Amino acid sequence: MRVAIIGLGLIGGSIGLGLKKADKSDCEVVGYVRRPEAASLAMNMGMVDRVEMSLEDTVKEAEMVIVATPVLTIKEIMSKIADSLPHGCIVTDTGSTKVQVMKWAGDLLPPTVDFVGGHPMAGKETYGMKTAEADLFQGSVYCLTPAKKASSQAVDQVEDMVKKLGAVPFFIDAQEHDELVAGTSHLSFLLSAALVTSTASEPTWEKMKKLAGSGYRDVTRLASGSPEVNAQICLTNQQAILHWLDRFIDELQRYRHLVNLGDERLKETLAEANKLRQEWLNKAK
Repeated sequence: MRVAIIGLGLIGGSIGLGLKKADKSDCEVVGYVRRPEAASLAMNMGMVDRVEMSLEDTVKEAEMVIVATPVLTIKEIMSKIADSLPHGCIVTDTGSTKVQVMKWAGDLLPPTVDFVGGHPMAGKETYGMKTAEADLFQGSVYCLTPAKKASSQAVDQVEDMVKKLGAVPFFIDAQEHDELVAGTSHLSFLLSAALVTSTASEPTWEKMKKLAGSGYRDVTRLASGSPEVNAQICLTNQQAILHWLDRFIDELQRYRHLVNLGDERLKETLAEANKLRQEWLNKAK
């Protein structure tokens, strides 16, 4: 099977490494790059069998095309590859939002291909090709949102690819996906970034940073993520993210009120948060 990957960063590169590890010689992986040095690195890391520097040559004769770019770039890629996609080809993506991506796929891709939207719930705070790893998706949930006209065979093939990566397929509607991940994923990196900008921009930061320990490091980890990727996520999921930001602001105001009053209920509130997180951790194991 020939798989073309457009976007060999953390996610796309890890998919290539994962497929090569799982399929050995049964899967030919072709990667799209724009720079010769990126081509050399991709080949040296073993994430692809060969590289191409034109989108047309990358998708030529491909049975599956994986678009693993920042979400706004997906629209541009779909537009550019539409006329070059082989008849019967399966197209999928790894975008962190799905409503816009599904619309673009319906508007831009030819009716002769099947589209199955995807979003692996895995990653790291680091990004780029050098950070890719074959086991990145092991045990993680991988969201799948098939287009209405996608054939059952195409859906099965994408599901099989996900399983080869060691991930757990999870079928979900695009709208529901965007609403839910806005609270668990998108809100998280915004809170992480906001903590950094609200503390590290203060005049006292020079002394404060000497006292910033593991707690600060853990909570701000996501602020090290790709600014481009995260900004584009926000631009394609505005209403859902605004809902969760407002919900968090309300909750933060409640905590502020309890701290300000020196209220005994603060301990109860913290205990409830502790309990809820532990329940989630226990179920996640």
